[in-house]
Amino acid sequence: MQQIINFLIRNKTFIIFLVLFSIALGITFQSHNYHNTKLINSANWVSGGVYSTTDNVSDYFHLKEYNEQLLEENKQLRKLLFNREIENTDSLTIADSVFNQYRIYTGRVIKNSYTTERNYLLIDKGTSDSIRQDMGVITSQGIVGIIENTSSGYATVQSVLNTLSEINAAVKNTNNFGSLQWDGKNIDVVQLVDILRAAPIKAGDTIITGGMSSIFPKGIPIGTIKDFNLDISENYYKINVQLFNDMSTLDQVYIIENTDKQEIEELEESLNE
Repeated sequence: MQQIINFLIRNKTFIIFLVLFSIALGITFQSHNYHNTKLINSANWVSGGVYSTTDNVSDYFHLKEYNEQLLEENKQLRKLLFNREIENTDSLTIADSVFNQYRIYTGRVIKNSYTTERNYLLIDKGTSDSIRQDMGVITSQGIVGIIENTSSGYATVQSVLNTLSEINAAVKNTNNFGSLQWDGKNIDVVQLVDILRAAPIKAGDTIITGGMSSIFPKGIPIGTIKDFNLDISENYYKINVQLFNDMSTLDQVYIIENTDKQEIEELEESLNE
């Protein structure tokens, strides 16, 4: 305590100067708007920089949480989009039930093959997450494939890059439907077959899901026409489709459930009896 008193006595002149200087500054800033504004702006600049840095650090440690929120929002938007597409196909069918035909789930690719003739993916969702066989799998860019097998926590997906894959597809803004296949050659090009030669197609046209199956809704993007030629019979086109998806870098995916799928399949089976 004595040391503190001695320090104050030794530096009393400087301390008095600081006190008087502080009082003078306070009076100046209070009585002059210009100086007051400058002080506030300077304080805001310093505090803003501190808060900005703190916020950036906080954002970095919450990236996973933010990504999950974005996936959830995208999932809800895609559900509305798919069901709106169905509603628009028939203006006389506007019932609340139509908005519940498709459910969307999110998942992550944990294994992905694309260098063999029969490629598969493994995702981190299974039956415990309501994932079942024959659900469609897509990304924000386009289709990925179809759920083939499931366990409690995982599911395998038959990739569009699989020579056994066949998916209903169409040329956008036309009524020309065909089957999407893969010849096992190029990982960013698949083939659309069974399109009649009378169809008005050209390079650059967009290819989408046709909606003629109970797996994918109509209108999901697939790719664009790269080139085409006639098959052996010369009655149908064989179209090379440049995929929108980069199948070698897949990560987050959406799984589509058609809640009316069982009802549709039972009705189709009854027609074959």
